Amino acid sequence: MKPLANRIRPVILEDVFGQEHLLGSGKILNRIISSGNITNMIFYGPPGTGKTTVANIAAQVSNRTLYKLNATNASVKDIKEIVDELDTLMTQNGVILYLDEIQNFNKKQQQSLLEFIENGKITLIASTTDNPYFYIYKAILSRSTVFEFKPLGKESIYKGLVRAIEIENKDRSTAIEYDKKAIEYIAEVSGGDLRKGINSLELAINSRNKTENIYLDINSAYECTQIKIMNYDRDGDSHYDTLSAFQKSIRGSDPDGAIHYLGRLIKSGDLISIVRRLLVIAAEDIGLAYPNAISIVKSCTDSALQLGFPEARIPLAEAVILLATAPKSNSANIAIDKALADIDSKDIGDIPNYLKDGHYSGAEKLNRGVEYKYPHNYENNYVLQQYLPDNIKNASYYAPGKNKMEQGVHEYLKRIGAVK
Repeated sequence: MKPLANRIRPVILEDVFGQEHLLGSGKILNRIISSGNITNMIFYGPPGTGKTTVANIAAQVSNRTLYKLNATNASVKDIKEIVDELDTLMTQNGVILYLDEIQNFNKKQQQSLLEFIENGKITLIASTTDNPYFYIYKAILSRSTVFEFKPLGKESIYKGLVRAIEIENKDRSTAIEYDKKAIEYIAEVSGGDLRKGINSLELAINSRNKTENIYLDINSAYECTQIKIMNYDRDGDSHYDTLSAFQKSIRGSDPDGAIHYLGRLIKSGDLISIVRRLLVIAAEDIGLAYPNAISIVKSCTDSALQLGFPEARIPLAEAVILLATAPKSNSANIAIDKALADIDSKDIGDIPNYLKDGHYSGAEKLNRGVEYKYPHNYENNYVLQQYLPDNIKNASYYAPGKNKMEQGVHEYLKRIGAVK
C-alpha cells in the first residue's frame, strides 16, 4: 500500500493547506495555475510544504503530460528520453517536467534543459530546498519565476492531519478517533513539514490492531514523534539564516531571541559555527564598548570546545547573554573597513622615512628612522607627529562610539592633544 502522505495528496488547490501568500484566492500562483497557462517555475522551500502537490495540480489543470525526475539520481539521458516522446499523442497538449532537487544537477546537466525550455517543448517546474540564486544556472533562473514556499504553520498542519484521518476512515472498516490535543501536538512538533506530521500519524495508526477501532490520545502522539523535528541543513539556507538571526538578536540586545537561536544551533550539533560566530560578534558588534568581552567569550568558547555537547550549552549560553546585554560599538569594524577601502582605491604613498626601521647598519645613510620622535620622552608620553603617508595624511578612520568606554578614551586623547 502507498504511504498515507501519497494517498491523501490533494488534487485541487482548495485542498492544499498553507502557502496562502501564493495559493490564496487571487494570489499569483493560484491565478497562473487556474488559468492553465503554466510557465517555467522554480518552487523553493523546505520539505513537506506542498511543492510536489502543486506541480501535480498544475499539470492536471493545464491538461499536460507530467514527467517527474529527481536530480539526485537522474541524468541527461533521462531528459533525452523525455524529449524523444515529444510530439507523440501522449504529449500533444505539451509536457511539464517536474525536476525535484534541481540543485543536485551540475551546470552541464542544467544547460541540457535550456534548448527545450526556450523552444517551448518542455515547461519546467523545478523544486529545491536550497536557495536557487546560489545553486541554479543563471540562464534557467532568467527564464523562470521563483516562488518561495514557507514552512507550514501549526494550524495548517493540524488541518492536514485531520483531513488525512477523514480520508483514512473512508478506506477502513474500523474507525479512527482522536483527542484534539494529540493531533495538535503532532502538528506542533512537525517543524513546519506536513509530510513528517502525516508520517508520524501513520506510525501511530499502523502500530494499532487493524481489526479494532483506534483512539489516538496524547500518549500515542508522544510515542510516534519522540522528539521535535527541526528542518536544518548545515550547508543550506537554514544554517545561514539561523546564524544571521542569532547575530542580529545579539546585536539588537535581545537576550531572549539570542538564546532561542542558540538553542536551534545547539540542536543542529554545529558547535564550531557557534564558536566562530560568537568570536566575530564580540569583535564586530560589542567591540571597544566592552573590550574585555572577547576575552570572556574566548574563555567560554574554549570551555565549550573542551566539554562538548550537552555540557557545552552552558558556557555558550553564558557568552550569548553577556554579548546580548553588553553595550555595543562597531567603531573598530568601521575603522578597519575604511582603511582597507583607501588601500584598495587610493594612491596611499610611501611610509614616512622616520617611521621606517632604523635598526640596521646603514639605515641612517638611507635616512631611515632619522628624526623619529620617541613619545615616551615627552610629557604625557605623547608628541604631535605625522604617522600616515603624505598622500593620505589627513585621513580619519576611527570615530569613538557613543559609549562610556570609548568616550573615556576620547577624553583621554583630547587631554593629551591627540585628537585630530
